Amino acid sequence: MKNQKLFNFFLLAIFILSFAEIFPAQTKSLIRRTTYKTENIEFGAGGTISIVGAPNGSVVVEGWQKNEVEISADIEVQAEKETDLAQLAQINSFVLNENFGHLSIISVGTHDKNYVKRVVKKFPKNLLAMPFRIDYRIKVPSFCRLEIDGGRGELNVSKVEGAMRINFLNSNAKLDLIGGTINATFGSGNVDVSIQTRIWRESSLDVQMANGTINVELVQNLDAEINAKILRTGHIENAFSALKPRNRTKFTEKLINAKAGNGGATLSFIIGDGTIKMQDSKFLIESSKR
Repeated sequence: MKNQKLFNFFLLAIFILSFAEIFPAQTKSLIRRTTYKTENIEFGAGGTISIVGAPNGSVVVEGWQKNEVEISADIEVQAEKETDLAQLAQINSFVLNENFGHLSIISVGTHDKNYVKRVVKKFPKNLLAMPFRIDYRIKVPSFCRLEIDGGRGELNVSKVEGAMRINFLNSNAKLDLIGGTINATFGSGNVDVSIQTRIWRESSLDVQMANGTINVELVQNLDAEINAKILRTGHIENAFSALKPRNRTKFTEKLINAKAGNGGATLSFIIGDGTIKMQDSKFLIESSKR
């Protein structure tokens, strides 16, 4: 089921990328305008925060000790004329929906024709194809549940402990993780996963990618079960010294079932086509000093 889920995501990614290339590139020069929007919402620890990113744009999420969510967004629109920029700036933004311990941060704009029809009458059709992006910086209570959906852009999650579900089409991502039941799926890109605790609280971590590279940094005294798998083409580079084969298996360039320390929660990393690199934190620190 996990493998099928990964390839379903991969096929969806290929379809979206192929469909986007049907449209010809802009031939006329475009001008840009960036607006800034901020929101602060009281929100207690333990709730669920859902983030729906724009088709293009970054998402940075950082945990803090306040019972509050702080949202900062840079919203960039492009068009041929200043009057067009003004119209686009009114459409491309984000909206909030809060209900019983669940806060949703939802990107809205010209990519959603139904939304445009609801808020504007007779919106110029030629503006629907104008590029835009939204870059988010969001601070959330350290203990919360996160749901993140994104298109193309960087993703950075840190200082958050709780259940997470992440789906991103294409990303250079950095996940600094300290615990929780986490499921993260990427279409393509480069994902850096840093496990910053010796004992992983909760049951599992599952990171999957259709095409790209997963870099895994593990603390040396980690207690966990580690699974790494290449489904089609590629290989695993294992430089984490504490891994030992599990269940009488042998490590191969496409499969590792291992135990670190005394074992514990299951940490899984799966790629369709690409590379999984596992290193311990000491190696990475020494390498950065060279």
